[in-house]
Amino acid sequence: MRGVAPGLRSRLVWLVLFRTVAASLSLVVTVVRLATQPAQEPSRADSLSFGVIAAAYVLTVVTGLRLRRGTAGRLDAVVQVVGDVIIATGLVFLSGGAESPLTFLYSLAVIGAAVVLDRRGALWAAVVSSLAFTGLLLVMRLTLPADAPAMAPSRVLFVLGSNVLALGLIAVLSGYLSRQLSATGGALSQSEADLRRLGRLQQLILSSMPSGLVTCDAERRVTFLNTAACGILQVTDSACVGQPLEKLLPGVSVLAPRATRGELRVKTPGGQRVLGLSVSPLEGEAGSLLIVFQDLTELRRMEEDLKRTDRLASLGALSAQLAHEIRNPLAAMRGSAQLLAQDSSGDVVVTKLTGILTREADRLARLVEDFLRFARPPEPQRRPVALDTLLSETVDMLRADPLSREVQMEVRSLDALTAPVDPDQLRQVLLNLVRNGIQAAGPKGTVRVALARADKEAQIRVWDSAGSITEEMMGHLFEPFFTTRNGGTGLGLSTAHSIIHAHGGTIRVTSNPAEGTEFLVGLPL
Repeated sequence: MRGVAPGLRSRLVWLVLFRTVAASLSLVVTVVRLATQPAQEPSRADSLSFGVIAAAYVLTVVTGLRLRRGTAGRLDAVVQVVGDVIIATGLVFLSGGAESPLTFLYSLAVIGAAVVLDRRGALWAAVVSSLAFTGLLLVMRLTLPADAPAMAPSRVLFVLGSNVLALGLIAVLSGYLSRQLSATGGALSQSEADLRRLGRLQQLILSSMPSGLVTCDAERRVTFLNTAACGILQVTDSACVGQPLEKLLPGVSVLAPRATRGELRVKTPGGQRVLGLSVSPLEGEAGSLLIVFQDLTELRRMEEDLKRTDRLASLGALSAQLAHEIRNPLAAMRGSAQLLAQDSSGDVVVTKLTGILTREADRLARLVEDFLRFARPPEPQRRPVALDTLLSETVDMLRADPLSREVQMEVRSLDALTAPVDPDQLRQVLLNLVRNGIQAAGPKGTVRVALARADKEAQIRVWDSAGSITEEMMGHLFEPFFTTRNGGTGLGLSTAHSIIHAHGGTIRVTSNPAEGTEFLVGLPL
């Protein structure tokens, strides 16, 4: 607050509260005493007592208002102490002067001064209280009626000296204690500030950690998640704190209570995630666990892509060698069949057999060409291509396919993107993916093709409503010769993978019966 030294406001508040309680108790005692006496008019002393109590209330109210407005300062503390001395003097005067049992009120005034004004204020309060008490005794002795009994001078000096000595000792002791209290309060305030600073630093560290961090209690209920954990699992801490740990990380209990390294597959709103995690007991809390994990989904995906590329490269080399070895004998066989057809001399059986031989040789030749195209795809002839136009043209071309007659086909281009690609090769990829989607969706099904920008790449999504690719099929989907359709060569998706890889892009697939199948093609812009 304005005008208040650090710590002075709170000490003034306590002094005001103490005076309020003391004045209220004095009022109650006075009222009870008058109520228990025979009915009569209050004496002059009683009236003065009420006046002193009223003065204490007024002083308290004035200081309280100034504290509320924020205008109270050191001067108010001095006024409070002087007021306490005056009130104590009034009550001592009304209760018998030197013989008064309320002389301890001076001590309370000195202690109050030590609280709000420290050691020097306590010493000055002791001096002022001593002078006020001495002056009170002197005035009372001089104004004493001649016929009234008087206290012996030695007794007066003894009472005066003992009170002055007591006030001095109390001033020294309370001043020392006040100083120690102030020093302790300052150290405590500094410790609290350091603790708050450490708390903020801890929160910053936990929030800045790239790894997810989760803690749970002995009952395996989540007690804390950091920002990275919420981001990886795509949840909010308010929704997860208090929930069972198994609900957040299914299968983690198998790794408890300690595992230096493990992997866990967790289903999140954004899809399945692969987590590399470690589990350890939380020190200081029996049964509690600390789980630290990283998102390995992208790393595992890159490893799978690398393994798939290596397998495709090996198979491609083998296919190229095999196709080369088959090509020459196949050409000789076809030539021989053509010669036999010319020299058949009208034999129907020979003509039929040579026709079958020629036709099958042509089919094998086309298959060999497919093998060679997969094994050694031509280098992409890149040029800037409007991808949204290419998608629309490809889908329009497939609408005429009899297979798509009862299939609902949609094209969504959120962005008009241009990318450096080989249009013929990319059209081949799109034809393959969309045709596969049409065949999988079947009549009354839906196929959707979408184009959008993501980071520094163009993303083409081909989705069908079937969701018929199983987990077992997923690992072999882009391998050559792998097919689930009768009559398929199993080279369509492997060729698409090779083309996209040659463009420096990626192709991924997700599938489940509830959400359908989606091929995601990423092409650098």
